Amino acid sequence: MIKIGVFGVGYLGKIHLNNWQEIENTTIVGFYDPSDEAAEEVMSKYGLKRFINPEELVTQVDAVDIIAPTNHHFYLCELAIRHGKHVFVEKPLANTIEEGRKLMQMTKEANVKVQVGHVERFNPAFLAIKNEELNPMFIEVHRLAQFNPRGTEVSVILDLMIHDIDIILSIVKSSVKNIFASGVAVMTETPDIANVRIEFHNGCVANLTSSRISMKKMRKMRLFQKDAYIGIDFLDKKTEIIKVQHNSDQKAVFSFDFDTPNGKKTIAIANPEIKQVSAIRLELEAFINAIVNNKPTVVNEIDGYLAMEVAHQVLEKISSTNILV
Repeated sequence: MIKIGVFGVGYLGKIHLNNWQEIENTTIVGFYDPSDEAAEEVMSKYGLKRFINPEELVTQVDAVDIIAPTNHHFYLCELAIRHGKHVFVEKPLANTIEEGRKLMQMTKEANVKVQVGHVERFNPAFLAIKNEELNPMFIEVHRLAQFNPRGTEVSVILDLMIHDIDIILSIVKSSVKNIFASGVAVMTETPDIANVRIEFHNGCVANLTSSRISMKKMRKMRLFQKDAYIGIDFLDKKTEIIKVQHNSDQKAVFSFDFDTPNGKKTIAIANPEIKQVSAIRLELEAFINAIVNNKPTVVNEIDGYLAMEVAHQVLEKISSTNILV
């Protein structure tokens, strides 16, 4: 039985608590949250023990789940790793690049498991293409959200766009060559809307638009590669694959032929089956499986750092344009 300590029981923290209660071979020892109001609610609803001292909770568990604001990530991660505890921490990994580097080094030295909460890796619409051969050369992303004061302690880059940065870095097998970015602060003191172009050394180009001041929600990614187009709707959990069919065994909703200078080709259109599962539940289960089976975490501290690194480069580019108001 793996003993879990939860740090942060706000909106997302309560969702984590609900999921932990359903995950086998785990038990919640207690939680830490400086908010008396949040703590009273959790103690009443879940019957969990509240710890006033973070270190006391860390010493009584095998692993921690950190859902605190980003500016507290480093302290809580460092505390847990120093005590040899496994860490699940919400994205981004840390507040600064220097903190991220220190956590990577500490994790390596302590030989503990760290998983960063890039939950879109576990979105069923994304999981539906896990068996597809991905080699995108052009990527278009739109992640739009209505304004919500929760999460505005960081920019829209670290709040929303970092999800897509992580996904893109996981599927583009190349390093970043150039970044071009522009953004504007509207409702907060940091960028609330941004457009970014990332160029990779293999020729792939990714265009990303993120906004947290939109009238409607959208979380879509489109991948274009040789002989294929893949559309992923992270919000509505839908996936579409359109590609040249090279053999008759490939499954498709329907297909049609067309003539090219090199002969006839068949286009196949498919909508993979999407399993209705909780992405948060899957990522927490994956974290526990990595501990139990002593395997690498799906999104480790290096993945978290690399996404952070690109996100901070984007912020530097936006700052250098001098159009941030």
